[in-house]
Amino acid sequence: MAGTSSPSLRVLVAGGGVAGLETLLALRHLAGDRVERTLLTPEADFVYRPMAVGEPFGRGRAQRHRLDVIAKDLGAALIVGSLAEVDDRTRTAVTDTGERLPYDALVVAIGAGSEPAFQRALTWTPESDDEVYGGLLRDVEEGYSKRVAFVIPPDVAWPLPGYELALMTAWDARGMGMDDVQITVYTPESAPLQIFGAAASRSLRDDLEEAGVQVRTEAHVTAGADGRLMVDPGAEPLEGGRVVALPRAVGHALPGVAHDTRGFIRCDGHGQIDGAATAWAAGDAIAFPVKQGGLAAQQADAAAEAIAARAGADVDPQPFRPVMRGVLLTGRGQAWMRKVADGDAPDGDAPDGEAQRRALFWPPTKIAGRYLSPYLAELDEARALGEAPQPSGQPVELDLERDRLGALTAGTNRT
Repeated sequence: MAGTSSPSLRVLVAGGGVAGLETLLALRHLAGDRVERTLLTPEADFVYRPMAVGEPFGRGRAQRHRLDVIAKDLGAALIVGSLAEVDDRTRTAVTDTGERLPYDALVVAIGAGSEPAFQRALTWTPESDDEVYGGLLRDVEEGYSKRVAFVIPPDVAWPLPGYELALMTAWDARGMGMDDVQITVYTPESAPLQIFGAAASRSLRDDLEEAGVQVRTEAHVTAGADGRLMVDPGAEPLEGGRVVALPRAVGHALPGVAHDTRGFIRCDGHGQIDGAATAWAAGDAIAFPVKQGGLAAQQADAAAEAIAARAGADVDPQPFRPVMRGVLLTGRGQAWMRKVADGDAPDGDAPDGEAQRRALFWPPTKIAGRYLSPYLAELDEARALGEAPQPSGQPVELDLERDRLGALTAGTNRT
């Protein structure tokens, strides 16, 4: 019948983290009104956690944005609750309260849990109370702790915070006049941050050396039956100081979806869950060995493209091809790193990756998401403007086009 339109595809996104919000933003951009978007999440806020590592040092803090405000802004309905089970055959998601939610397409972006790798170590997580780590810093300042070991356990999904903590602790100790504190990083990697390539490893080694931090590569720290920590090869006891370890990621083993022995969801390059006709997954919940916000956003984009194409949008879905992008807090600044996965690097892309003291991507945030990064930048800018004191006096008319042309002319004259 003339004038009628096909109904929108009902898309349910479970999870209000990086992958979930990137999915909503991508679907809005790619499919528009072809999809009806709903967000299912138990959290009240989206918490931007990468800067949490700097909180104990006064160099950053986790930022929060209300999810009800974001959902409304993105034209998505919001349901408060957690995804407890999936029945893909009937296209139904079951919440933790037993509510059954119908969908045409489901995106599971519920993240992962974490567990301590060792009982006899201080486990740092982005959710940790900064006062806990602050206690260690006070022990260093007061001379009670002369040796601090930062351990990246085997199978840790994201090693970067271990190096940030070591660097910032070292520079803090120096700032306190404690030049006799020995700080060592133990990592199973063959080179520091090897996932970012040789260029980033070389740059990080320079930062570690400048800060006086030792690094032991190919060092596998394990716990014996009595809980004591040993460093292999060599069965060397890790004793005589404080030990800070990164946690291990734990999958949720969600009923109704295919997952591996550790509970992480199995899916293809487009994020479609193995054996499911209408369910996708993205982010830390999936069985991908590296878990990081930028990669979660890339996985969400791949799933969103596949769903948008199914909704009839003019989209050529591309599979997830990991590009590592990261920002390292060095204690004396920031280092930007970028590396295309081996075998996927286009002509002209540095095979060893890149590491610079300037931004290699824009906006220059620790989470590089195609849609989420600029969106968060706009929210932060609006918040900053809202919190700024209102100026007094008369409004001034600005000719921005004139200023832009003037800047371009000035730049030309300097070359």
